Amino acid sequence: MGYMCRETEDSSWRRLAFLASISLHFVLGLSGDSKSTNTGVKAESHASSSRTGTKVFLILVGFVAVAMFSFFLYKLWQKKKRDEQYARLLKLFEEDDELEVELGLRD
Repeated sequence: MGYMCRETEDSSWRRLAFLASISLHFVLGLSGDSKSTNTGVKAESHASSSRTGTKVFLILVGFVAVAMFSFFLYKLWQKKKRDEQYARLLKLFEEDDELEVELGLRD
């Protein structure tokens, strides 16, 4: 069972890395960096590329924050589910005196 959890965890990290790379390519593709020989345009292009770099960095940080928050919520959900299953197991094996009296097994 531990092997399957690790396998699922690995595939989720791979999926996360894949989606991050696709979104990074998408954002970089939207920057529309056109090359020009004019020096004024080059200065504007450099300023816009630094702004684009900042935007990409902020988007990447936001994406990582959302991924970490999702991972935290997933682990919290797993713990809650495990606690519920443990409570059900305990309830299954505890002695129920009322049921025994009802069935006439015990006075």
